[in-house]
Amino acid sequence: MKRDVAKLSSNTYDVIIIGAGIYGAWTAFDAALRGLSVAIVDKADFGSATSSNTLKIIHGGLRYLQQADLRRMRQSIHERMVLMRVAPHLVHTLPFLTPTYGHFMKGKEIMYLALMINDFVSFDRNRLKDPDKYLPGGYIISKDECLRLFPGVDEKGLTGGAIWYDCQMYNSERLLLSILRSAEKAGANLANYMEVIGFIKYGNRVTGVKTRDVITGEETHIRAKVIVNTTGPWVDYVLNLLNTDHRNHRVLLSKAMNLVIKRQLIPNYAVGISSRSEFKDDDSIIKKGPPLFFITPWHNRSLIGTTYAPYYGDPNNFKVSEEDIEIFIREINQAYPPASLRREDVSFFHGGLLPMDGNSGGNVRLSKKYRIRDHSEDGIEGLISVVGVKYTTARAVAAETVELVFRKLGGEPPKCLTAITPIHGGSIERFSDYLAEETEKKVRGFDTQVIQHLVYNYGSEYPEVLRSLDENPEWGKTVDDASPVIKAEVLHGIREEMAQKLTDVILRRTELGSAGNPGDEALKTCALIMARELGWNETRIQRELDETKAVFSAGV
Repeated sequence: MKRDVAKLSSNTYDVIIIGAGIYGAWTAFDAALRGLSVAIVDKADFGSATSSNTLKIIHGGLRYLQQADLRRMRQSIHERMVLMRVAPHLVHTLPFLTPTYGHFMKGKEIMYLALMINDFVSFDRNRLKDPDKYLPGGYIISKDECLRLFPGVDEKGLTGGAIWYDCQMYNSERLLLSILRSAEKAGANLANYMEVIGFIKYGNRVTGVKTRDVITGEETHIRAKVIVNTTGPWVDYVLNLLNTDHRNHRVLLSKAMNLVIKRQLIPNYAVGISSRSEFKDDDSIIKKGPPLFFITPWHNRSLIGTTYAPYYGDPNNFKVSEEDIEIFIREINQAYPPASLRREDVSFFHGGLLPMDGNSGGNVRLSKKYRIRDHSEDGIEGLISVVGVKYTTARAVAAETVELVFRKLGGEPPKCLTAITPIHGGSIERFSDYLAEETEKKVRGFDTQVIQHLVYNYGSEYPEVLRSLDENPEWGKTVDDASPVIKAEVLHGIREEMAQKLTDVILRRTELGSAGNPGDEALKTCALIMARELGWNETRIQRELDETKAVFSAGV
């Protein structure tokens, strides 16, 4: 991907997408793949806001049975299968376990029925060629087996456990970037650090956007026939640039947070633990009970989430505070005392803002339904806003959005192809076979750990990352002794994936900082590579180091 601001301002596009999170990325890929001319811009780095706050779970919607929402469940099941098909290196199966208690709503009998319905509704879940992506049916286990798999679980009334299968993203940031790489290959033009500061209007029609290049400060215009606002928590902020009244459509926000724990609390299984607080959901047919936290194994660590709270401030000012972290640690320890978490056990935290329908007594009611709004209903032509609710179903929402774009352009939409088109790096028929073959080759003399790391992150396109070794074998060395990340990945992030800042490389182009601060040595090594490529001076290097270290400190 090449950042070409001049090209953006010299074209008139079919569609401009504002916001390059997961919803914007899928919309750009879909629109470009269907033949539209596409531009996508983001005021910060790609996927650096809400899309970076994820528990890495791609789920089939088992809990939607509580609302008997089989339509939503079917969509989640289908999208889970799609993601395994188009991103086989990044989306992998994971077993889930939740304990059963008594003989009523948390009992074996109800869970057995739920798992049977889930298997029936997901009858086509294994229609993939890769046996690695096979999702077994759910089943009930005994009390003894539950205690073996989930040591320390509350034994009072424990009758056993329920096991089912969903998926986990190995690296959600690489997934989003791979979708954007695919959009560019399909013809889209992209730019990060390009803030929309206003709209271009002709009468009641929006015909483009006014932008400011955050890197250079230069202002420019980008014109298009249709504009799609996929800015997540900033959707209202962007609409305010129209200087029109949209109070009836404002998005309420909740803050969400996940923790990364230095140790693996429960190996091999993602486990659900009930919070100590009750939660009422008026849409539930059955009593929902306490919200579930999930402890999931990830990169030899644990991810724990998600906790929610109402948020009424400016989304630009959102930060995870030390108080937020401490409160969540207490909630986790109350729900699962054997965790015995302390603040020093937390290596990193992910925070973001999600749409909510409201709250009662501090309990957030997250929005269940996505929204695609054609603002012609408000007297404004050429503008669509999208408010998404789930990472899993973003592709499907994007497909619906693109079909609306075609209708607004006066054409019939061609068939959506994103469900069957591998994303950048996803051209792998059988993942385990491919991984074994590439490991055995010992490409450029790399050891097993490095090759496996490259395949999991870049898939079939990992040789692209290694091209810089032809000019300097030094790029094949790891950034530091603690990580399999090689220097060529940093270079690749700058040259091919539009990394502009040190945080872009540490948090999103590589997995160096995905689980916490990688340390001063790794940060400095990456900063010096970026300085060489981008012409940074000592002052800029120090500023980038300081900004990156601040990311790992709550409330900064």
